[in-house]
Amino acid sequence: MIPLTLTELAEAVGGTLTDAPDPAARVTGDVELDSRRIGPGGLFVALAGERVDGHEHARGAVAAGAVAVLAARPVGVPAVVVPDVPAALARLASAVLARLPEVTVIGITGSSGKTSTKDLVAQLLATLGPTVAPPGSFNNELGHPYTVLRATERTRYLVLEKSSRGRGHIAWLTRIARPRIGVVLNVGSAHLGEFGSREAVAASKGELVEALPAAAEGGVAVLNADDPLVAAMASRTTARVVTFGEGAGADVRAVDVRLDDRGHPAYWLVTTGGEVGVRLGTYGAHQVPNSLAAAAVAIELGMPLPALAAALAEARPLSRWRMEVTERADGVLVVNDAYNANPESMAAALRALETMARGRRSWAVLGAMGELGESAAEEHRRVGELAARIGVDRLVVVGAEAAPIAAAARVAAGAGIVRPRPVDGGPVDDGSARGGPVRGGPVRGGPVGGGLVADQSEQDGGGPAGAGESGWTGTSAHVPDVDAAVALLRAELRPGDVVLVKASRAAGLERVALALTGPTAPAGVAR
Repeated sequence: MIPLTLTELAEAVGGTLTDAPDPAARVTGDVELDSRRIGPGGLFVALAGERVDGHEHARGAVAAGAVAVLAARPVGVPAVVVPDVPAALARLASAVLARLPEVTVIGITGSSGKTSTKDLVAQLLATLGPTVAPPGSFNNELGHPYTVLRATERTRYLVLEKSSRGRGHIAWLTRIARPRIGVVLNVGSAHLGEFGSREAVAASKGELVEALPAAAEGGVAVLNADDPLVAAMASRTTARVVTFGEGAGADVRAVDVRLDDRGHPAYWLVTTGGEVGVRLGTYGAHQVPNSLAAAAVAIELGMPLPALAAALAEARPLSRWRMEVTERADGVLVVNDAYNANPESMAAALRALETMARGRRSWAVLGAMGELGESAAEEHRRVGELAARIGVDRLVVVGAEAAPIAAAARVAAGAGIVRPRPVDGGPVDDGSARGGPVRGGPVRGGPVGGGLVADQSEQDGGGPAGAGESGWTGTSAHVPDVDAAVALLRAELRPGDVVLVKASRAAGLERVALALTGPTAPAGVAR
């Protein structure tokens, strides 16, 4: 944060100084929400949570070097006391940003891909100048101002991720730090349980572009031309609109998209200012639109195309448990994508697994997707059907809420769902455009992994998944919890297998991936 005296800090948030013998003392360090992270010159923000009250740690924070505490009551050490600490934190962020006129603020929202795109944008812009972006998914009413307060006089670019739990939420975040450039990635099924419809999600996400300055003032809305609900947001802003996508009409588009045998996408980037070949360092075809959005932002800020292509090739996932790939010494490839999940990101991850496991045995360890409301059961069934259609060899479903995934896979085995053969080494057609499954052979059951599995189905005939025309030949296992999933995997994994782990955050499936790659697993390297 920029240096502020306690008097300036109190004025910025409308608070009262207490137990502060020197109002001219300056906060010169970081603002922290966790007293354990406080360093010399910092400001500790005392939040009262359900289990921990930060006010009880105020003295320890000052002892560790904090100049003062932002608090809701006097705490016996220098403090700025306010009636509402989170609201004061937001006001402080706005006040600090107002003193940094050289900072360009970029806001990013969407139903999925926000964090991955934020990481890409931050890495691209870091080659142009000092850049601040949130760690992980700091995208709510606390993480947003916390990130803003990381900016200093040296900062040139501030990249902010914006989540939404209801109408008005994104608009409120934009009032803390008004973006000059706003990116909307997509409108999907995430949070349908809260919003009720995709149209309601779009209404919320579009609050970002409504907050942008007019085109004459430098405002730019970066919109996904391939998503009709996002493209329609052009009518909701006076900013200049730049579109990205794979369609011919997009201003920044990908042509001839292909994946290598590790799942890294490559394509020809076509813009109004030229063309360049791109190969991404990230995994999965779903990273193509994320990279196009990031490229559109970088181009708007003056990045030359050759430098852009080089930076995209070097960019890696910065936030944990998002397509985090580790190769063990025995050749097992573990893809930890367990931070969060919704129907769109689940499908994207499964298709990435399909590519990364070409010629190898594939495992999909899947848990529940949260916040889907009345559509939850149907959306989970669709995931199970897709896993069968793309030919996952071993499907492990974890937890009661994810049971429809396993049920759908059992139906797929009984229906003889055919996985079409790939053409010229490319990814297979999942069959959805042709009306779904083809009916065929019988089902047989039995335990796997020493009786750890609650239920399992396997198509007769053996051989690799999707072989020939006999239907899906993979297995589907439903286990009650993470420990059972880990035990099954440890018993059944073979050298060279590829394992995808994915679920919503509440499922805690990152523990499966960590168990497979931790100290007791064969040593490996993150890729």
